[in-house]
Amino acid sequence: MTDNVTVISHPLVQHKLTLMRRKDASTADFRRLLREIGTLLAYEVTQDLPMATRDIETPVAPMKAPVLAGKKLCLVSILRAGDGILEGMLELLPSARVGHIGLYRDPATMVAVEYYYKVPEDLCERQIIVVDPMLATGNTAIAAVQRLKESGGRAIKFVCLLTVPVGLAAFRDAHPDVPVYAAGIDERLNDHGYIVPGIGDAGDRLFGTK
Repeated sequence: MTDNVTVISHPLVQHKLTLMRRKDASTADFRRLLREIGTLLAYEVTQDLPMATRDIETPVAPMKAPVLAGKKLCLVSILRAGDGILEGMLELLPSARVGHIGLYRDPATMVAVEYYYKVPEDLCERQIIVVDPMLATGNTAIAAVQRLKESGGRAIKFVCLLTVPVGLAAFRDAHPDVPVYAAGIDERLNDHGYIVPGIGDAGDRLFGTK
């Protein structure tokens, strides 16, 4: 982990990411792989959840057993591609609350434009995990996290598949208190703001719209 960024180097994550990168991956395969990686990322990003003990009885004897402490997590998906990761995380965290932020990147200005926002009311009492496959220019991620902070969010993490140094730098400048978890840090952005070598447009590949 460097500069508040953790790269998830688990072999299963890296292998599945490689399969997703291939341009000949079908929509079904891309969707399945994104969901599977989402589950693996959920495991990695929740390693520091607070714990407590509870009295239970096993078939053999009573004991004090570890359980998660406090309120459940809130998973926030940046629409629309974030839902692919969200589905995988919910496999591991079925009791988590869920929020959605609809943002799109204006192709001319690269500025994030919000069109939908719905999150639980008690954000200030929950740990928040924001998910989006790409942190490219950083504008969308910055806008999403800022919106959550304005709604009372405090303990926030950002999880993505891929990012690039320029996007990470912008995000770090805007939100130095929010750690980033990524499966990979790629080389650069192209003239259209796409990550290179990247995976293409994650939303289009997830939903088969191109």
